[in-house]
Amino acid sequence: MFYHFIFILLFMLGLYTILVQDNLIKLVIGLTIMEAAIFLWVIATNYRGGIIPILQPGVIEADVVNPIPHALILTGIVIGASTTALLLTLVIEINKFATVITLDVLKGLRD
Repeated sequence: MFYHFIFILLFMLGLYTILVQDNLIKLVIGLTIMEAAIFLWVIATNYRGGIIPILQPGVIEADVVNPIPHALILTGIVIGASTTALLLTLVIEINKFATVITLDVLKGLRD
């Protein structure tokens, strides 16, 4: 139950950052916080206790931890890291051409 509260808190913090901030780097940080919250939630809800998934004689299969959610989260972490690197590279390239990284200025709303 405690993990659900932490998940909601982190996810709302990331969503608030995405909705309120106009700095592109802060938007990327908010997206990364939301990804971490989802990873925490999936791992916390799928862990039921048990032993490592190496079946030995005398071990009941119900007492073994399911490794599939953990493997999927590892894949998600790699995808999230590469997405963050790509977005930060795009911010650097935008800064080279426009010399700003603020959304309002890039949209032409402010000078």
